Amino acid sequence: MRIVLEALFWLSVFGVVYPYVGYPILLWVLGRVLGKSRRPVSEEVFCPSVSMIIPACNEEKRIEKKIVNTKALRYPVDRLEVLFVSDGSTDQTVDLIRPHLSSPCKLIELPVRGGKAAALNAGLERATHDIIVFSDASIELEPDALHRIVQGFRDPNIGCISGEDKIAESGGEAWYGRYELFIRRCESSVNSIVGASGSFYAQRRALCAPFTEGLAPDFLSVLRTVEQGFRAVSEPAAVGMMTSVKDSKQEFERKVRTLIRGMTALFAYRRVLNPVQFGVFAIEMLSHKILRWTVPFFLVTALVSSLSLMASPWFLLLSMVQIAFYLVALLAFSGWGFVRKSLIGKVALYFSMVNAAILVAWVKYVVGVRQELWTPSQR
Repeated sequence: MRIVLEALFWLSVFGVVYPYVGYPILLWVLGRVLGKSRRPVSEEVFCPSVSMIIPACNEEKRIEKKIVNTKALRYPVDRLEVLFVSDGSTDQTVDLIRPHLSSPCKLIELPVRGGKAAALNAGLERATHDIIVFSDASIELEPDALHRIVQGFRDPNIGCISGEDKIAESGGEAWYGRYELFIRRCESSVNSIVGASGSFYAQRRALCAPFTEGLAPDFLSVLRTVEQGFRAVSEPAAVGMMTSVKDSKQEFERKVRTLIRGMTALFAYRRVLNPVQFGVFAIEMLSHKILRWTVPFFLVTALVSSLSLMASPWFLLLSMVQIAFYLVALLAFSGWGFVRKSLIGKVALYFSMVNAAILVAWVKYVVGVRQELWTPSQR
C-alpha cells in the first residue's frame, strides 16, 4: 500500500509540474530542433485593409476611452473601418458612440442581447476588408499596435495573430498573464499558439466563419485557423494594456465562465488532439490545455497521498509545505494586508483560485452547464 501511495504522490507531482514547468522546457527543446522562423520583415510599407470589430454590452463607463484610443491608432484611415457592435446595451453605450460616427467608425445596434458570438457575427457580416481585428472595450492599445499586429500576414502561412495584453499591476493575474505570454512566444517559435488574446487578435477574413455562442471566440479562431492548415502566432510588438479584475470573487467567476467556454470549444474540435493529423500542435494542445485542466485533481491527490504517508518525516515535511501554501492563499483571500501584498501571497492566491475554478468548471461542464451569454469583466 505504501508503494502505491508513494507512486501516486510522485505521479501527482509530475502532473502538476509538467504543465507549468516541463512544458516550457519541452517547447524550448522543440524550438531548437523544429523552430519556425518568420519571414524577414521587408522595408516596404505593408498596410492591408483592416476591419476592426469591437463588441460592447453596457460599456458606458469605458466606451469613450476606447473610442479615443482607437482613433489614436496609427493606421491609414482609408485602409481601416472600425465597427462598434452594441449587443443589446441598455445603458448609455450607444448614445456615447453616436457622436463619433465619422470615418472610420461605424455603429451596429443589436436590439436584443444575443451574446458575444452574435455581436461578432454581426460585425463579420458588415466587415468589408481582408483582415479582421477583434478587440474588446477593456483594452487600451498602443498607437502602433494595429500596424504591428498585421505585419505577420506578410507570411501566407500565418492565418491568425494574437496581440499581447499586459496588466500593469503586480497582482497574481498580472504574473500569470506574463507567464502565459511567455508560453505563447515559445509556441509561436515551434508551431502555433493554442489560444489568442480574446481582447486583441487578428485573423484573415477568408478563414473567419460565424462564431457559435458558448464557445470561446479567441480559442475557436485558433482552432479553425490550424484546422485549415495555417499557423496562429503571437506578436510581442502588438501591445495593449489592461487593468486587473480587482474583486477576487468576480475574477473567480470570470475564470469559470472562460474555462467552460474553452472546454466546450476544445471538445467540439477534439480532432485537433490527433498527433497523426496535427503533429506538434496536438502535443501543444494536450500540454497547454488538457493537462493544465487536470492539475487540480493532481493537487488533491498529492495532498491526500502525502498526508497518508506522514509517518515518514519526509512526507510529513511535504504535507506541511502544501498545507502552508494553501493557508497563505486563504489568508490572502481573507484580506490579510501583508500576506495579500506579498509576492508569495499573490502567487498562492491566484494559483489556488485558478485551480479551484478549473474544478468548478469541470463539475459544471460534466452536468451540462454551458456559458451561453457573454458577461464582460469589470476591470
